[in-house]
Amino acid sequence: MTATRPPDTLFPGPQRPRAPLADRMRPRALAEFVGQEEILGEGRFLSSVLSARPLPSLIFWGPPGSGKTTLARIIAAETDAVFLPYSAVLSGIKEIKDALSEVRKTGRSGERPAILFIDEIHRFNKAQQDALLPFVEDGTVTLFGTTTENPSFEIRNALLSRSRVLVLTPLSAAQVETIARRALTDAERGLGKKDGFISPDALRHIVGISDGDARVALNALEAAVAIAEHRNIEQVDVPVAEEALRRKALLYDKDGEEHYNLISAFHKSLRGSDPDASLYWLARMLSAGEDPLYVARRMIRFASEDVGNAAPGALQLTIAAAEAYRVLGSPEGELALAHAAVYLATAPKSNRVYTAFGLAMKDAESRGSHPVPLHLRNAPTSLMKDLGYGEKYQYPHDFADAFVQENYFPETLGRRKYYEPSEAGYEKTISERLKAWWGAVRRTRK
Repeated sequence: MTATRPPDTLFPGPQRPRAPLADRMRPRALAEFVGQEEILGEGRFLSSVLSARPLPSLIFWGPPGSGKTTLARIIAAETDAVFLPYSAVLSGIKEIKDALSEVRKTGRSGERPAILFIDEIHRFNKAQQDALLPFVEDGTVTLFGTTTENPSFEIRNALLSRSRVLVLTPLSAAQVETIARRALTDAERGLGKKDGFISPDALRHIVGISDGDARVALNALEAAVAIAEHRNIEQVDVPVAEEALRRKALLYDKDGEEHYNLISAFHKSLRGSDPDASLYWLARMLSAGEDPLYVARRMIRFASEDVGNAAPGALQLTIAAAEAYRVLGSPEGELALAHAAVYLATAPKSNRVYTAFGLAMKDAESRGSHPVPLHLRNAPTSLMKDLGYGEKYQYPHDFADAFVQENYFPETLGRRKYYEPSEAGYEKTISERLKAWWGAVRRTRK
């Protein structure tokens, strides 16, 4: 059955000319692999894994197109292991257990190590993951799993404690370009001497939009070449690359000035209460390939910095929008970001918390470490009680409106005033409440 085919048939080659380019160009040995130097270099993590016997179970954690599946296959080939590949999306746990039971019964793993490979293992629920545990524990198989999600939250502790986690990072633009150029010049598995068939701007666009995902770049490259050949175009240009990617090439550089220009325009449009301009700059960034979660993080910051207590719900809504995007992805999740942007633009604004916190930080950093007053300290031991810890503390709930005149600052610093609520939105209510409480204190002091 295909699940137990030997590893030397696991890699695409010239015998599969119609396989997708990304499949054909998949590295078949570590020497061909691009990126992940932190784990692949001399004396690094992977070299110790390859020499270990028995092989440890591994969880490959990283973004799409970073080489998780490829590394798993290479390790299987390098160690002459039986490779049992499954997808948590396409395969059922009963199918996998039946195959593992057959491996256990025939004793195949005694002759050659057996690797159970589960792609997107985080898609298995807890019960399904638990079903794999006996086969891992008794050495029937070594588990290799790939995931784009944090293993700490998505992989059962019982499996995770028996595995080592390989953390893969997104490929750099230069690394993606190296992979793309290799595909353009490889006559056996790639596109076959097409290096001059694509303009530098078109290649740069494909590499940029791929955002560190080699699979996206290779799929787009293959589609662009196919479009150009079908139309008898002499060279792939940016419009053809755009069509292949179905994404417009806008003036944008994630690491350069335009990145900061656009996020600045977006931030200022929100602060200026212009929902239409806010939506435009949001659309510009997303269309150009900006990480939507970066935009979400900026809106979460904005909710505290520029909206604050004028509309306390802004923080919860922006966090919810970020989570909605994580669940839905693009393009559906982008609507949640637009929802949050319009809310922030039209919400009442106040930066009073932002200003107050800055003042408090300045005092904390420049005025020394003043001791905590005795009446504010806990007294869990008799010695602390004897020293006066907690003595004369007034419990606010014992007083009307749960408020009592008290000094909560260090005696050596004295009471300070940082927060001055505005009259905008809910902050007006806060202002009135503070005036009522501390106005009574001031009258008492007179």
